Amino acid sequence: MSSPTFSRRRVFTLAGAMLTASALAACGDDEDGTPTTSASGGAEASAIRLGYFPNITHAPALVGVNKNLFAEALGSTKLDPKTFNAGPAAIEALVSGAIDATYIGPNPAINSWTQSKGQSLKIIAGSTSGGAGLVVKPAINGPADLKGKKLATPQLGNTQDVALRAWLKSNNLNADAQGGGDVSILPQDNATALQAFQQGAIDGAWVPEPFLSRYQLEAGGKLLVNEKDLWTDTSGQFVTTHLIVSQEFLKKYPGTVTKLIQGHLKALDFIKTSDADAQKAANAQIEALSGKPLKDNVLASAFKNLTFTADPIAASLYTSAKHAQDVGLLKEVDLKGIYDLNALNALLTAAGQPAVSDASS
Repeated sequence: MSSPTFSRRRVFTLAGAMLTASALAACGDDEDGTPTTSASGGAEASAIRLGYFPNITHAPALVGVNKNLFAEALGSTKLDPKTFNAGPAAIEALVSGAIDATYIGPNPAINSWTQSKGQSLKIIAGSTSGGAGLVVKPAINGPADLKGKKLATPQLGNTQDVALRAWLKSNNLNADAQGGGDVSILPQDNATALQAFQQGAIDGAWVPEPFLSRYQLEAGGKLLVNEKDLWTDTSGQFVTTHLIVSQEFLKKYPGTVTKLIQGHLKALDFIKTSDADAQKAANAQIEALSGKPLKDNVLASAFKNLTFTADPIAASLYTSAKHAQDVGLLKEVDLKGIYDLNALNALLTAAGQPAVSDASS
């Protein structure tokens, strides 16, 4: 799977990376409900509804909520977190106005951008890279052994589904959207697919963390393809999760969006500087949301396979879109303008850190 050249990712230390308190002082809404303007000149909302998933690939959101990092950055703006289990549901909520921003994978964002003709959202920061691949039964040793086999992905057209189909095509294997072809792809939710793998109903799956680790540690699976090995031109980095905001909210409340990014950067810094505590915080939030924490060995393995970074790794997004087009799951789309990294880069520049790019190569 080829991808355009892109600079090596950077995980930024941001202790002191925030704009000064006077520059970002919150001034909640006036009594008549009119949004106020911060000292930096950006209007601020009384509340922001933030979506995220109870999934370790959303660790910056999990940590940010659990450690109150978003709340601290937002000041008088109330954080109203909402959880989702799949990208389409989160996108539907964003488009309908039920939430204002969300952590999400690349392909749902691409699909929404396409369907709205570039009006629905903006990608405002990177969040997570890596942590996906193809896990199979031990007897499978290469692409040739997959002919006639059944593989799962989380959802037709989702990020991992596109990656699997593109990889199969590069190895001269076809798989259609109806489950036919050389390899039968059966989209199903990750928990169901893991159970099916354990029962022998499927032969493998292309999944994200923590399921990439669970297949190996709990079900005897073998890692056949680590997706990061396919992204040679981006130093093994590819977007798994990024932070998006509705264009309407961004236009109305740029000050709040800047503060949201501040909280996001604080969460990334916490993960980088306090790895063990970050794992505990993320797992505690998963338990609070789902009722069940990850096992310690799965948690440690998943964190090891993921990189948390503000860099959106834009080149990989453009390549993912190209792959979706190549396998017939996406019409040709112009992604120019899908990023708005102005607030992020202003914060990074203020911290003496390099700006990140929205370039396709």
